[in-house]
Amino acid sequence: MDPERIRKQFERIGRFRILVIGRANAGKTTILQWVCNTTDLPEVFDGEGNKVCPIVSCTDSLGCHDIRNEFVFQSNKGFIFHDSCGFEAGSEGEFNKMKEFVAECSSTPKLDKQIHVIWFCIPMDAYERPITEAEERIFNKCDRDSVPVIVLLTKADCLNLLALERLRDEGYDMRGAKARAGDVEKTLLIDMQECIVGQLHQCKFAPKSYLPLARMNEVESGDECTKLIMCTSDALHIITLQKLLISTQQTNMSMNIKYALKQ
Repeated sequence: MDPERIRKQFERIGRFRILVIGRANAGKTTILQWVCNTTDLPEVFDGEGNKVCPIVSCTDSLGCHDIRNEFVFQSNKGFIFHDSCGFEAGSEGEFNKMKEFVAECSSTPKLDKQIHVIWFCIPMDAYERPITEAEERIFNKCDRDSVPVIVLLTKADCLNLLALERLRDEGYDMRGAKARAGDVEKTLLIDMQECIVGQLHQCKFAPKSYLPLARMNEVESGDECTKLIMCTSDALHIITLQKLLISTQQTNMSMNIKYALKQ
């Protein structure tokens, strides 16, 4: 594709826009900080570009709860993020706002207002009930048109604790349990992912793909972030959006070269 044509398309699209869905403490803020290569918190703007909040407080609910608000990190202004604003807790009003917002942003002819992808965060430390009824509703009630949804299985390494507990229950001492925990952890993750995939693929609007993410307590996690960017790129069905995403991310510059060679 002609570079000048790509540049003009980028100008029409504007910035890469992502809706992030997930309950509190699902790791949303950490993921956005990874992607934008920062430890700072985002600034919040309304749809007209007016700042509506100061730097938000350090919570995983992101603050300033209006799904139409735009979260922007100063370290990388090429991304715009939206927060699902608590419908996961069962609020009918918030769910309807989210549904209306997704429908509007997935069908609008204004390229700079379209949502390009949805990241749906499911924390693996909630292994007893990884998907709530309120969360499952989005896959049955929310028509996203062509916007892909990627289910992020966050805090995947939290399953190591469950692995240790099960091994201890089986009679292993702590040393023996630690030696075997890695293999059991992998099995638990596979089993849980299969369970989640089986549940969500019965829904009317199933996700596009699934990606486990670990090391959520680390300030930097280049490998995990690279996996996320590549998974997101693969889920996009428009080459221009793939190019925009890869060129916008700043966590792995070699990715730009690899993607260019791939194309």
